[in-house]
Amino acid sequence: MGIHFKIFILLLIAASCIGGEKNNLGKNFRIYPSNVTQSETFIVRHPIQPEILFACANTINLNTGFISEGIYVSTDAGISWYGSDTCKGAPISYHRGDPGIAIDKNGNFILIRLGFIPGLYSHYSTDLGLSWSNQKQIASEDQDRAALISDIVPSSNYYGRTYAVWVEFSPPFPVVFAYTDDGAKNWSQPKRINNPIQRGQGGDAAISPDGEIYICWAGVISVSPFTEDFIGFASSNDGGTNWSVKENIIDINGIAGVLTQKSNIRVNGLPRIDVDKSNGPRNGNIYIVTTQINKYPAGNDPDIILYKSTNKGISWSDGIRVNQDDFNNGKIQYFPAIHVDDLGGINIIFYDDRNTTSDSTGVFLARSIDGGDTWSEYEISDHNFKPLPIGGLGQGYQGDNINITSTGNILVPVWMDNSTGIYQIWTCRINFLELGVEQEKIVLQSSFYLFQNYPNPFNKSTMVQYWLEQGSNVVIKIFNIYGEMIRFYNEGYKIRGLYNLIFNSDELASGIYYYQMNVLQSGKLNNKIWSDTRKMILIK
Repeated sequence: MGIHFKIFILLLIAASCIGGEKNNLGKNFRIYPSNVTQSETFIVRHPIQPEILFACANTINLNTGFISEGIYVSTDAGISWYGSDTCKGAPISYHRGDPGIAIDKNGNFILIRLGFIPGLYSHYSTDLGLSWSNQKQIASEDQDRAALISDIVPSSNYYGRTYAVWVEFSPPFPVVFAYTDDGAKNWSQPKRINNPIQRGQGGDAAISPDGEIYICWAGVISVSPFTEDFIGFASSNDGGTNWSVKENIIDINGIAGVLTQKSNIRVNGLPRIDVDKSNGPRNGNIYIVTTQINKYPAGNDPDIILYKSTNKGISWSDGIRVNQDDFNNGKIQYFPAIHVDDLGGINIIFYDDRNTTSDSTGVFLARSIDGGDTWSEYEISDHNFKPLPIGGLGQGYQGDNINITSTGNILVPVWMDNSTGIYQIWTCRINFLELGVEQEKIVLQSSFYLFQNYPNPFNKSTMVQYWLEQGSNVVIKIFNIYGEMIRFYNEGYKIRGLYNLIFNSDELASGIYYYQMNVLQSGKLNNKIWSDTRKMILIK
């Protein structure tokens, strides 16, 4: 057979993100309009059905004082949403917000949160958030908001394990973690990762393409406002049994305290982390983002700063200033969130007042397709708002986090905005292929492009994406290692766009397979105008 081959495994089109959709910059909407305050916004996607999204928030009824965690779900890639401002996991009255969320390899929704009896608690849902388990206590100590991450890398020895990571609110303020292997029915005993000489704050986590877990946190000074002094980093390649810990990988000067220009809202730098799992040229790169001031490359106003490692965290780049407005111009950027999409694009959203007055803010997206070396920026909010503290939730509190994920070529950010009179979760769907610079990167010299499947290696299912610059007929063939065609799919005519295909490997044995995409002259199955082949590895 020729040297061109291509793709496999039963076609379950999970989220066929067809092209032609205009970039929705400027089309903002609330995902769950209500009279309950929603802050601390988070969003994750389903590992096998990426059109399923799970978002969450701190929720508080300011009239009654009732606190919970909002549960918001989309099954159509963020177009429409259902849910509730109350997590229904018993005992409902003992919830205290500060959620962390994940979806594991089996599609279980997992939520962790604080309780009015000090400690960290979890719930799980097996029906897309409609009902929730009773609480399970993970830890009895009080702590900051815990991060949650699930290992969805089929080749990992810990495939399906979900990790919770947090900082204890007691000296020496160490970073602690626990894990579950059964969808949050049971958890391991909490284990300290470090024994710091300087107080820890925050804590975020990510999984590498080979199943290694990475954790970052801030080391802060010992007196108020507890300015972030450095970033710590830990990694484990054996599921958390052993850790390599570096208390100080990067010296920083994070923002802390209040922003007097914005009604004294409380702010912090809280480093956020993500890893490139695109199987592209920067596969495995680790990225950490934070907010800094008065330390280069940040200026004398708060700036968003990125650091990257290309060698599993052994060494780190110098800081890269993400926001591209004029240096030292008095404009304020804060609360960054980072997400590396399936094509390896780095996407960072943050609040930014460069286009409004100092007492207000909008929301910006910065996107890099070259590993963070250069950035393009877009204002994604279609209106500004004036941040105000939320009464009864601590000095200056308006929530400490916003978030972003993607499904196919659609970015789905979530942020809190009080323009309706109370804080609510807002979003907009952004087709990054319509942002201009991306098409030049993807198409290269061709009108068609076939991406590497993800994950690869895989265990049960894998997603393959292909790009059509113009409407075309597409055929996909699957070959075994002997060159024998074992599947044939006539995809028919597809309009211009990026397509996601999810294949199920139930009938296939472990081994190497090849997937081949053929673009055909209209109506002629034997007349190829373009073809490409890639290899994938099935491990059962």
